[in-house]
Amino acid sequence: MAGLAETIIPKTTTPGAIDLGLDKFVWLMLDDCTKKEDQDAFFKGMTEFNDLTQKMYNKKFTDLSPDQKAAVLKTFDKNKTYSKELNGFYGKVHGLTVWGYTESKYFMTKEIVYEQIPGRYNAHFPVKNLKAAKNG
Repeated sequence: MAGLAETIIPKTTTPGAIDLGLDKFVWLMLDDCTKKEDQDAFFKGMTEFNDLTQKMYNKKFTDLSPDQKAAVLKTFDKNKTYSKELNGFYGKVHGLTVWGYTESKYFMTKEIVYEQIPGRYNAHFPVKNLKAAKNG
């Protein structure tokens, strides 16, 4: 899971999925927020995902190079004939990884600068309609 999440959100000048613990977030959300039958479908899709990487490169996903990992993930954009479980597995991991990133402390404090309402006062903001501003 860590390798898959890191392929979705790799470390660059910003932290990657492993740095932010997004693999643990995916497992937590899967365990706490999904029904048993959805978890079973997820694990079936995970098995199919492992079979897919084995079929494509004769290796486990964790043993692939970064380019090979990216190529495996790109097949989900191109190939719509995968099983419901396999597409569901990838969709769930991708969605939870991105969601976990955008809700992480890092993202919310370093990437998004939140300004509490009402915000700062800008006395130099141009008023386009001065007459309407005086009457309002």
